[in-house]
Amino acid sequence: MKVYPRFSETFIVTELLAREAAGETLTVFALRPSQDARFHPELARVAAPVSYLPRPTKPSLLWAALREAEPWVGEGIARALPDLLAAEADEAVAAIALAQRARQERLTHLHAHFATSAAVVARLASIITGIPYSFTAHAKDLFHESVDPVRLRSLVADASYVATVSAFNVSYLRVIAPVHAEKIRLVPNAIEVDRFAYRRPERAAGPLRVTAVGRLVEKKGFRVLLDAFAELRREGIEAELTLAGDGELAGELRDRVSALGLERVVRMPGPLPQSDVTNLLRDSDLFVAPCIIGADGNADGLPTVLLEAMATGVPCISTRVTGIPEVVIDGETGQLCPPGDSAALRAAIRRVATGDVDTVALAEAARALVEARHDARHQAAAHARFTDEARSAADRTAPRELVA
Repeated sequence: MKVYPRFSETFIVTELLAREAAGETLTVFALRPSQDARFHPELARVAAPVSYLPRPTKPSLLWAALREAEPWVGEGIARALPDLLAAEADEAVAAIALAQRARQERLTHLHAHFATSAAVVARLASIITGIPYSFTAHAKDLFHESVDPVRLRSLVADASYVATVSAFNVSYLRVIAPVHAEKIRLVPNAIEVDRFAYRRPERAAGPLRVTAVGRLVEKKGFRVLLDAFAELRREGIEAELTLAGDGELAGELRDRVSALGLERVVRMPGPLPQSDVTNLLRDSDLFVAPCIIGADGNADGLPTVLLEAMATGVPCISTRVTGIPEVVIDGETGQLCPPGDSAALRAAIRRVATGDVDTVALAEAARALVEARHDARHQAAAHARFTDEARSAADRTAPRELVA
């Protein structure tokens, strides 16, 4: 990983736990530690040791890393030298260190999360050692103006497989790298389903309790939600909103709450640990994920908290962005709106508030879909299968000294 642990990346901890529960022995490598003091209790359940790879401050340290490398690394570095020289110095140094650690610990596969520097380092270490590598592509590493399609294609080309979290992402990546389309595999975002007890939706007396959770950034669409909420209040719909999370737009969103006169009905508690999010969902009548596509092209892949709400039995409303319609099937497992359309979002919330939607039917279908497609045990099994295939292929083609 680029950073580990990261408070917002609960899906990585979920995957680690599921793969360990399935019997895999893992080691976590990160390019740098988190600077965030917050962490989720689930992190303590991960058995994998964590190591932080060296991060040099100047290019000359690349040559020091080459001089200090173990003798066997020479042949691998010669093979990887054009790629090492094309990479950033800190990525090259980290890759050499990872290559040595991987051989020392007799690792048989390298897997990176996000098609960013973590995948670059894994790819370089793979070239040096002959150990196959793969990566999972999510959202910002695909849908952002800063994404370099040439680098992305090179990552796909050398990977043994590429996992991504939605069928939408699979199609997108196959357009980017059509020659390697067969490597791109759907491994849906997943949760520990058993941690989320289903409860049948029952509307309590009083205002509709609406919840939204996520990083307070543009692509989450929370400004649209606040506008819709203000209109609902003007229409006489009694509703309260809890908007949990933190991010660069926190101040702006708080100001918007004040400007819209929503201080008494909108609560912003900041970022919450997973246990508190679970409790919040259990006390909610409706969950809203009003995702949009940001001005920089950034978009959500498949929000983990949306799956958690569906598993818990909270009726959900979201938008037609990337892979979201694969889980929120309009009229079947939830309600879908066009992204950025506050009027459509307002109408969908109103239907729940006035009882014009069969929320029980939606919630039951949503839970069934999450159990069938988004259980972390299925995710772990898929990665194990693809990893075994990669290992078998490497054993057939690599020189014995590289896989011993």
